[in-house]
Amino acid sequence: MSDRVVPEPQRRRRRPTKQGVVLSAELIVATAIRLVGRHGAEALTVRRLGAALGADPSAVYRYFHSTDDLLLAVADELIGRAQHGWQPTGDWRADLRAIGLRIHASYQAHPQAAILAAHRTTGRAHEITAVETILGILRTAGFPDPEAVLIYHAFVDQSLGFAALDAAALALPDTARNADHQVWQASYARLDAVGHPNIAATAHLLTADMNRSGYPYALDLLLEAAGARLRAARG
Repeated sequence: MSDRVVPEPQRRRRRPTKQGVVLSAELIVATAIRLVGRHGAEALTVRRLGAALGADPSAVYRYFHSTDDLLLAVADELIGRAQHGWQPTGDWRADLRAIGLRIHASYQAHPQAAILAAHRTTGRAHEITAVETILGILRTAGFPDPEAVLIYHAFVDQSLGFAALDAAALALPDTARNADHQVWQASYARLDAVGHPNIAATAHLLTADMNRSGYPYALDLLLEAAGARLRAARG
């Protein structure tokens, strides 16, 4: 379908759609995120997009090669939303922590889209900006390039991994999500100390903590470890 995509300067509609709006790539992406949020992955079709936009479904192909091309644009948009409004402080740990938490929050705000998009590599503008920013923070902090790349890799995979995991939990039907939350209280908290001494000893902590995301603590551990390696490198 690649030959159907119209170059950007030529593809803007001059007439509004049935909804009274002029199509754009940005509008299509925002509509896709909304549809997936309401109806799940099955909503990401040109037919449903066309209906939501009030346009012929084929109009989507003036902007995107395929539904996978659109999915990559959705993934890049979530990355962009995570970066919106962020300003560096000059403290590398604080800056990376803020970026990581923003990534996580962006995906939690759109869990259904996150399930589809968190594992994708887009090579697009927002992702490129994020890669450049994170590497710049690490290199400016004094990490040698090989170490900066390794930490970047671990940082991004950790952020996106937790984002996808937590998004999947949020995307569950309410009954399933509530049932999962109750397991710690209904099952683990009732295990006896004879057969399960370690669980029994920590049950009150497990029931309080396991229904929260482990990402903030894991992020802090990663940044502390990175800081220790930087101090060691400086001698």
